[in-house]
Amino acid sequence: MTERPLGDFLRSRRAHVRPEDAGMPAGPRRRVTGLRREEVALLAGVSVDYYVRLEQGRERNPSPQVLDALGGVLRLDDDARSHLFRLAGLTPRPALSAPERVDPELLQLLDGWPDNPALVLGRAYDVLAGNRLGYALFEGFRGGANLLVKLFLDPEARSFYADWEAAAVNTVAGFRLLHGQDPHHPRVREVLGSMLERSPEFAALWLRNDARGKRAEVKTFRHRDVGELTLRMQAFDVRAAPGQQLVVYHAEPGSASADALALLGTLAATAGR
Repeated sequence: MTERPLGDFLRSRRAHVRPEDAGMPAGPRRRVTGLRREEVALLAGVSVDYYVRLEQGRERNPSPQVLDALGGVLRLDDDARSHLFRLAGLTPRPALSAPERVDPELLQLLDGWPDNPALVLGRAYDVLAGNRLGYALFEGFRGGANLLVKLFLDPEARSFYADWEAAAVNTVAGFRLLHGQDPHHPRVREVLGSMLERSPEFAALWLRNDARGKRAEVKTFRHRDVGELTLRMQAFDVRAAPGQQLVVYHAEPGSASADALALLGTLAATAGR
């Protein structure tokens, strides 16, 4: 694993900024993808030598002002900007904690949503809990499954997710954000090491250094019992347990997906899942 995460993140982000978007001429002889180091330094108002030392890991204590400037130059969104600050050690990191558990009141809340699939994910994307409909939608997730493992190593995931590639990109970006919050957490390190070793596709996406949390979006699944479902997803941070996320899905009322979700609920209740 990298020993200069701040520098690697800066380098990967400048590769994603088109020169013309930053007011720089593209030019026919440009040999690098994205911005050059000296261009980032100029736009951020720092010396080229200082910026080079940041990327090389020889300078590890940039000021908040410098990070704000770099975030603007590199066109970072809120999630990526927060990740940048954490890599520079300018936000507190969570203390190492005991094995994750879900608050009993949150479990009661999950059970109070019989018509909405819901899961609670841990800081390493372990599935910590779910309601009946959540487990029925995501078959095989019960009993300590991990979202990354299921997504990249379970062959059925590629048919379950209608757009597997987008799901893979977004999930790795979310895990990168969680990793930045607490990179020394034993479970986070364990999952990362295992996935880098077992999945070349995960490893390739990890090198992209995307850092982006789960957001409201629409996903389409192909379930073997009820067919295709297009669901809206909402994700919420569990404030009582930093690193945990509550993920809830719902279907458009009156849609075919709502009918399929109702059928799935009936099947799950009948089977006693």
